[in-house]
Amino acid sequence: MQTNVENLSPTKVKMTVNAEFTDLKHAFEHAYAAISKQVNIPGFRKGKVPASLIDQRVGRGVVLEEAVNHAVPELYEQAAVESNIFPVGQPTIEVTDIVDRDHITFTAEVEVRPDFELPAYSGLKVEVDAVIVAGRDIEEQIDSLRKRFATLINVDRTARNGDLLLVDIKGEVDGEAVEDLTANALSYELGTDGMLPGFDAAVLGAAAGEERSFVFTPEGGEHGGEGILVTVSVKAVRERELPVLDDEFAMMASEFDTVAGLEADVRRRLERLKRLEQGYQARERVQAALLDAVDIPLPEGVLAAEYAEHFNDGHGDAEHEAEFKASQARNLKAQFVFDKIAEAEQLQVNDQELSAWLVQQAPRYGMQPQQLADTLMQNGGVQMAIQDIRRAKALEVALKAAQVVDSKGQVVDLDALDEDVAALS
Repeated sequence: MQTNVENLSPTKVKMTVNAEFTDLKHAFEHAYAAISKQVNIPGFRKGKVPASLIDQRVGRGVVLEEAVNHAVPELYEQAAVESNIFPVGQPTIEVTDIVDRDHITFTAEVEVRPDFELPAYSGLKVEVDAVIVAGRDIEEQIDSLRKRFATLINVDRTARNGDLLLVDIKGEVDGEAVEDLTANALSYELGTDGMLPGFDAAVLGAAAGEERSFVFTPEGGEHGGEGILVTVSVKAVRERELPVLDDEFAMMASEFDTVAGLEADVRRRLERLKRLEQGYQARERVQAALLDAVDIPLPEGVLAAEYAEHFNDGHGDAEHEAEFKASQARNLKAQFVFDKIAEAEQLQVNDQELSAWLVQQAPRYGMQPQQLADTLMQNGGVQMAIQDIRRAKALEVALKAAQVVDSKGQVVDLDALDEDVAALS
């Protein structure tokens, strides 16, 4: 097989592939076997019809068409690999010449990963936030713990943020009740914005026994675009009475005998969390630094196809569209960079890493790991999963090669993050 590659642009090539019929032996075997199972010829069982008889009865042209249709996709992939072409879109293939028992010629135009110089990632320096645990951070954590053991007390005053309200709600459209917006004896902390838009503003300042109303207009659903009159009946206004922060509370609420022991443990946990945040920051900033260090032309056809698929329902405004385009361009650029790092470092993915990825990703799709594995096998998605893992490993390589310092100038030991993860598990 001979392949000629013509660069149409930095991100698009045209391959002209000439294959001898010896390259199509497997395709012709497939064609004869497939046709043999479909034809009825007296004296022969389906699947057992000789090739010469198929040529006579069905026609050589039908066999040739079946063989070429089967062979061209495989020949295209082989030609791309042999020519060091990295397709990123679907090819446009045209068979331009067929000489029976001699050769076939076809062309394939496809968008590709452009050629670019990999930015230096060894010694790359990035800065992350320093680990600083302030006294107020510890107080907030301990106050949160005290709230879990708080006593609720009815108060004879108007509601303010932080109060726990006992309410009934009723939604109506033209006097008809809306079942999804009708409920009794709901407990709700005012000021958390955890109910309908407009709810908090409506009941702020209400006292037990009062009713407040507001109009809620849902975007979708049965009453999408309609104004729903929501009436809130405040049954009780309650506030939390926090337990006294003393050694007795520390023993009741934790494994520590003293407040000092509890506070020290909270400090340690907050420090571990902030070190984990350093790790996340380091990943983001190393990736950003790598992408900023190289200018790569991007295949516009691929981006346009992703854009069309995302907005095919007509949703989104101009701002959202601009954000999506920028994000997709950045993501595609990151794929190119980390694929090239993976190639330079000769990174491979083993079965254990693929299994760990399946365990991690399966909950996102509401599946068990084996279900996700089966789905990927059926849809041809295993290679995409492997690419994702390789790219993640490439980022880890760049991260380990980088110099990470905090805002105080101290070197951050990213290897110690595994210990922090284990301690917080």
